[in-house]
Amino acid sequence: MNKRLAGKVAIVTGGASGMGRATVMRFLADGAKVMVADLNEANGAETMAVAKAQGHGDNIAFVRCDVANESDVAATVAAAETRFDRLDIAYLNAGVGGAFGPIAEISVEDWDYTFAVLTRSVFLGMKHASPAMKKYGGGVILVTASIAGMVGGGGSHAYSAAKAALISLIENVAAELGPDRIRVVGIAPGVISTPLVHRGRPEKFEKQFSQQPWPDRGEPDHIADVASFLCSDEARFITGETVKVDGGLLAQGVALWGTGRDNTFMKSAGVNRGTTGEAMVVRNLQSGDQKK
Repeated sequence: MNKRLAGKVAIVTGGASGMGRATVMRFLADGAKVMVADLNEANGAETMAVAKAQGHGDNIAFVRCDVANESDVAATVAAAETRFDRLDIAYLNAGVGGAFGPIAEISVEDWDYTFAVLTRSVFLGMKHASPAMKKYGGGVILVTASIAGMVGGGGSHAYSAAKAALISLIENVAAELGPDRIRVVGIAPGVISTPLVHRGRPEKFEKQFSQQPWPDRGEPDHIADVASFLCSDEARFITGETVKVDGGLLAQGVALWGTGRDNTFMKSAGVNRGTTGEAMVVRNLQSGDQKK
């Protein structure tokens, strides 16, 4: 069988869990060689073990990467070229839930952290991956955006604003890099059952999972399937586009987390550091208690 990504070399940031890991496995199955970049080394080791068990041990490597740190991102691109001799795909997927709470309760530090991980990281990935791709005649930069960046009510203030910035960045950088045969595309997931969303307690978020028109729960493999297509030559005329993968959620309108002061994100404040291995901080606004 002709594999759609045969001969391609990909970087996947945030590739050690959730949508990232699912996409790593799909890219490998479709014939690509993959450099997994993630801050969480334990998850990275687990991902490597899963890939090896599936017979992909020679086609995968891991590098610890803080995607908000320019030297780490540059080193990741260099590592992919050194290990696999080229770079064709950069899936800039790493993310965190980030700062949440009423606007007056969000700290500057948590706001900046959110934008560093969600937005600066993508800028850095584009900055360092694009020159590498030009050397090999082009490539694809894929970005995980979110429906939260397309409509109000889809996420916290900081997360939604950071993801909206990515959608604009995708369009603008696609216009710049098109002549170099580098496509820039995005995926906007809806509610996907990942550790970033449910933090090990998917039953707590059944309401969010059940609001979409499509009856099946969003799973990481749904994102991986679309990612593989967008990074393949089958999508060679698609650039500057962010594709919704949300089970029709945005089509019907969305207030996933409640409205006004009843919004889930208004009842406490803090920062969600996702699957980085770093502690989440939550302040109960009524008691002022801080929890990790």
